[in-house]
Order: sequence, then structure tokens, then C-alpha cells
Amino acid sequence: MDNSNVSQLHIKAAALDNNLAYFKRQLAPKCKTLVVVKAFGYGSSAILVANHLKSKVDYFAVAYAQEGIALRKSGIETPILVLHPQSDNLDLIIEYNLEPNLYSKKIMDAFLQKEVVNYPIHLKINTGLNRLGLSPEELPEVCLTLLKNKTKVFVQSIYSHLAASEDLNEREFTSNQINSFKSAAKLIEDSLGYAALKHMTNTSGILNYPEAHLDMVRLGIGLYGFTADEDARLELEQVWKLSSKISQIRHIPKGSSVGYNRTQFAERDLRIATIPIGHADGFFRHLGGGKGWVSIRGQKAYLFGTVCMDIILVDVTDIDCEEGGSVEIYESRETLNRFATICETINYEILTAVGQRIQRKIID
Repeated sequence: MDNSNVSQLHIKAAALDNNLAYFKRQLAPKCKTLVVVKAFGYGSSAILVANHLKSKVDYFAVAYAQEGIALRKSGIETPILVLHPQSDNLDLIIEYNLEPNLYSKKIMDAFLQKEVVNYPIHLKINTGLNRLGLSPEELPEVCLTLLKNKTKVFVQSIYSHLAASEDLNEREFTSNQINSFKSAAKLIEDSLGYAALKHMTNTSGILNYPEAHLDMVRLGIGLYGFTADEDARLELEQVWKLSSKISQIRHIPKGSSVGYNRTQFAERDLRIATIPIGHADGFFRHLGGGKGWVSIRGQKAYLFGTVCMDIILVDVTDIDCEEGGSVEIYESRETLNRFATICETINYEILTAVGQRIQRKIID
């Protein structure tokens, strides 16, 4: 069904290419690139992003099987790592040629019960994040299990996840993670008798820990132009632009309330514009009452009243605009980061909250 919503998220192909190229320049020539497109491509569009980059990267990664299936159905043939497979979805993973992360003995045993031959799997090692992953003390038993099933599966990659790669005050902890991972990977490879791809750096890890680039890196939020590194931020471009249009402009006399629960009153005669986007689309309610704003004709139009499910109201009294005029939501990375601070959250949450009824388009 065609999505005719006037609120649209434009994904800039040139910005994707620029950001990918920037991170590739940080790598040794033979180091592979895995792009993470989980959570609808960090709130953009996994399908649009992956289709644009499929000839430029070596791997994609998703969180769950359904995300990988959507990519396969869209025509993506690039290898896809499923970071958090569930036992209930293993048959689908095999059907769609997805590659599971076997992060525990339980999920490994479940997968080894399937009728597969030489199927690529991935092993995640817990080195300190203490989330998913095999503990180092489990590895001897894991290796014995894999050797018994060497005709069924082969280990495509061994990987881990840095817990604090963006925090240089945690360099000692991160270095211990890197060393622990290298020891675990060597144990597995020595036992199996062959080398696997090894990877453990995310966006911040790519920038701060070149010694951990190994065979492949995982590029996530940096692809979309966000990083804690100030120097890198100057090189990266904002990938997406969220825009809408003014539905109606209403004249509000001094003393009148606007919106639900009469939370805000006009202190002078106002012009209030209605914008068709709301908290159901990921525009956080914390931004109401003048805390947040949108950009209209290059000027800030501050929110007035509460954020509704489908609508926000903004003060355009001093802005020359009309119904049907364009509106920019989060006009810059700096604005989005500022909103994240106001909402007491992180930019990841603002990005991934953009609702799926917002139309996505990739622009060249």
C-alpha cells in the first residue's frame, strides 16, 4: 500500500557513502566491513540502506531473524549475521540462509539438532559486557561439541563486543577485553584447526582501538553520522532528514489555552501551526511546552502545549509561513542530540523511535 504521509524521512545516499568511506579509511586494506542495520537501520530503513550499500560492504548484521528475512525478501544476497537468534526461529534462519550467532550452549545445541551441512555459524565471546556470549571457561566444552559436529557447521566468525569503547577513561578495561578475546579466539581456532573471521569493534572502537580491528569491524551508528569523537564528527554527514508540512494555522487570542489539559496559555495573541507528527511517530512528549522546536524557513518554531499522538503545535507568530509550508524536524545532528539531553536519553533512542508510518525515501 502506498504511504502518502506528508511527514517523510529522506535518507541521503551520498551521506551514507561519505560516512562509510570515512570509516573504511581507518582500516587496513584487507579488513572487512560489517554494517549493522538492526532496528530498521537505526530508525531509517534497513532495506533502503542495505540495498544501497550491498555492493560496498562484506556483511550486514541484524538483531533478530525477522529483520534478516525482510532483507532477503527485498533482494539482499550479502551475508547476514543474526546477532540474537531465538530457538523458535532457527528453521527460518536456515530457510533464508541467515547466519546465527550461537551465543550459548543451549542455542548451540538447538541449532545442531537441525539437518544442516557445513552451515556458517558465529560464536560470540563474553569478555566483559556481560550480556550475550559464551564465557571463556565454557570454550573447551564448546570446542569439543563443534568438533563432533564438524560436518554440520563451520565457524565463520568469532566475535565480542566492547563495553566502553567511547570512554577513553576505560582504556585499561577495554585493553583487557581485547586481550581476553584474542586468547579465546586462539583457543577456538587451535582446537578447530582453521581460522575464522575475528571482530569486536563498534563505531567508537573503530576510531579509538585500531589494534582491535582484526579481520572485520562492525559499523553501526557512525554510518548515520553520529559519533562521540569530535574530529570524526567533522568528517561525517547527517544521513537523514525528517520533514513534514503545516496542516493548519490558527489565530489564538491572548489568554486562550492550546492543546490537551490546558497546559499552556497564550501570553499574547499568537499564530499556532499544526504539524502532522506526534509521539506515535517518535516525537517525544518531553519536548512539549516550549522545550523542543522545529525549523520553519530557517527559524525555530517552539512547541506550544503538549505533544499529541499524531500532532504537534508550534508557535509561528513571528515566522512568515503559510499552510502547506515545509517543516524540518530535527534539522541537525546537534538539535537531535540536544533533544536527547532534554528527554534524558541518548541519540540512539531518538533515532530508533521514528515511527514506521513515516514514509522513507532514499535520495541520490
